[in-house]
Amino acid sequence: MSEIIEILNERLFAVDHETLFDAFANPQKLVHWWGPNGFTNRIDAFDLRPGGDWRITMTASNGTDFDNHSTFEVVEPPHRIAFLHHGPIHVFRLDMAFKAEEAGTRLSWRMTSEATEQFVELQKFIAAANEQNFDRLEQFLGLS
Repeated sequence: MSEIIEILNERLFAVDHETLFDAFANPQKLVHWWGPNGFTNRIDAFDLRPGGDWRITMTASNGTDFDNHSTFEVVEPPHRIAFLHHGPIHVFRLDMAFKAEEAGTRLSWRMTSEATEQFVELQKFIAAANEQNFDRLEQFLGLS
């Protein structure tokens, strides 16, 4: 059995969990904030149900396109979404939990992957990129 790497990111957003969940579940909203700083997006498929495909092209600031393909595994509105990211570059699972709290909604991301050499090398970059994703989401929601 191979070793599994886990990357955890979480943040409290000052909105209700339905609003936060919808920022991901609605592709017309998701396209504006997904990914780390410097990326723009085009969503070509977004079938938010277990077994549904998600295809997004992320374009870096230098014009390089990254065609991403994922399959949704768990969809429990407005509490949880989990998907398997098939590529490019690295395969991982991302489990997103939306938990209502008194001050808003805590969004927790639990990313897991086999401890391949490539994923080990990217681990710190990915954790930082996830935080940039949260920053972009806060800006999209008008919270920062």
